[in-house]
Amino acid sequence: MPKLKTSRAAAKRFKATATGKLKRMKAFKSHILTKKTTKRKRNLRKAAMTDSTNIKNMKKILPYL
Repeated sequence: MPKLKTSRAAAKRFKATATGKLKRMKAFKSHILTKKTTKRKRNLRKAAMTDSTNIKNMKKILPYL
């Protein structure tokens, strides 16, 4: 079987945890921050786990992660 190419865009955005889950950062934190509450911006700082419905597709584009 030939080698598979990793999606470089995805590789920069996701990291694997020790148990094999994918960790990601939350969206909506880059601009237009004045109308967002402090609490909302604080919660966007934290990392989140990728949803289980997306895991199959993520493993396909990140074969060696």
